[in-house]
Amino acid sequence: MDKKEVMQTLETIAIYQEIAGENPYKIAAYRKAAQALEREARTLDEIDNPGDLNGIGKGTATVIESLRDTGKTDVLEDLKEKVPAGLPTLLQLPGLGGKKVGKLYKELGVTDAASLQHACEQKQVQTLAGFGVKTEENILAALTATHERPDRLPVAFMLQVAEEIEDELEQFTDKIRFARAGSLRRLKETVRDLDYVIASDTPEAVREQVKGLADIYEVVADGEKKVSLVLDKGYHVSVDVRIVEDDAFATALHHFTGSRDHHLLMRRIAKTQGEKINEYGVEDAETGKLITFRDEKDFFAHFGLGYIPPESREGTIETDWFQEKRANIEEKHIHGDLHMHTVWSDGANSIQEMAKAARDRGYEYLAITDHSRFLQVANGLSEERVLLQQKDIRDVNERLEGIQLFSGIEMDIRPDGALDYSDETLSQLDFVIASIHSAFSQSEAHIRMRLNTALNHPHVDLIAHPTGRLIGRRQGYAVDMNWLIERAAETRTALELNANPNRLDLSADVLKRAIDQGVIVAINTDAHRVDTLSQMLYGIGTAKKAFLLADQVMNTWSREKLVSYLQQKRMSTEK
Repeated sequence: MDKKEVMQTLETIAIYQEIAGENPYKIAAYRKAAQALEREARTLDEIDNPGDLNGIGKGTATVIESLRDTGKTDVLEDLKEKVPAGLPTLLQLPGLGGKKVGKLYKELGVTDAASLQHACEQKQVQTLAGFGVKTEENILAALTATHERPDRLPVAFMLQVAEEIEDELEQFTDKIRFARAGSLRRLKETVRDLDYVIASDTPEAVREQVKGLADIYEVVADGEKKVSLVLDKGYHVSVDVRIVEDDAFATALHHFTGSRDHHLLMRRIAKTQGEKINEYGVEDAETGKLITFRDEKDFFAHFGLGYIPPESREGTIETDWFQEKRANIEEKHIHGDLHMHTVWSDGANSIQEMAKAARDRGYEYLAITDHSRFLQVANGLSEERVLLQQKDIRDVNERLEGIQLFSGIEMDIRPDGALDYSDETLSQLDFVIASIHSAFSQSEAHIRMRLNTALNHPHVDLIAHPTGRLIGRRQGYAVDMNWLIERAAETRTALELNANPNRLDLSADVLKRAIDQGVIVAINTDAHRVDTLSQMLYGIGTAKKAFLLADQVMNTWSREKLVSYLQQKRMSTEK
């Protein structure tokens, strides 16, 4: 485990101990150990003896070492044996922490959601100290809601499910090739179900393997060329698998990727050529001769089009746009990432580890942008610490060839509108991000005031995740995007398309408006560990929805062009 995973596990142990009713001092020891790791600006591998850190005792040090070296600890395994498996899931309900779940278990015999719902319906929960009628009503309402799957689920959740399925599909013995289709392939922000196309010469064998996927709740349909399943992944997730001959794979993949409006555009083009499109190929309307294709690139070329990425297939302007050759953005155009975090705040990896991972991706540069002091929950950096961090950045720049690190910060815009750092400190940083992480319920006028403070500041280069939304979980704060786009253009402040699939903020429609009005956009991952640097591809997918060209994105620029732009911006805004 890395440091972030160890910290999360220590908190999990503390929660299990609370449920089990263990000694409060023991519970506090695990939380103090997690806090001690968070304060430490070294990776876990760089800490020889965790027990040397203030706040970590001999017992918790042993647990940390076990988690670091093996990914397991007997302490947590023993607690899982002691605590009924259904209890930790109750922590997701409003108003329930470890202590309250433990009280429900010990005094009412609650062991899972069903027994808790029964206790609420019998009005037993309200009789416990620390609960009351309102708490009971809120718990019951939340329990009822959890039984109702939303019509569409957040893309981040469905991507995780898809990756689990695809790990299994890779092991199929009778496939020729496979691909995801449907709205997930188009990277819609919310997804109803999952679709796959598999090419095989032995569909019967593939069907049997499909029906052996993990977590099957129900086999809904089992036809010759289609298997429909429901998987239990916390939510019930419907999965449709189409099995086709390899010659039909490209057109089947196009057909089942959608959208309906995209298909209408393509059928109109086919009609002008005296042809019809179906899932098996392109049919000559007169002779009935069927044309098949090696891949989707050849399919689109048949109609005089460049390859239309799945994310762009929404039935808007794609068939006109891809008639011409343009430098449409691709992941290969990205030269750096301008928003990420390290162990100096709430990241899992060191500056050098993040730099090496970025270099391995072929990047020319990387901005080190840990959290500022206001975000204490993320171990935000004081002004003294951010200046101290610059020495670490300089050292890595001297040691590591092939990539340049910029010193930066993700600075909070405080609830009162003040920026988290002094002008003197900001002037010493290469790249400054301003973000809102708090007081989301403030009025639109107040949010505007806060953002305007950052937009007007000569050293603020970027507004990150400009609405603060989390898809399917949080609406974000009240911001007039038309106003923000206008002010960003006026002040030459870049806006971020955050590539984290939980955010994807700016959305494609807003992104298009911003680009049309001359706003500079940066696509960043907001990575908190090396592996999430790979989420850049989701940001690129959203950019494809908005038909962005490569040079319209700040971090497709060369290092020299980026540095020149930032210097000119500061000089012009300081006048």
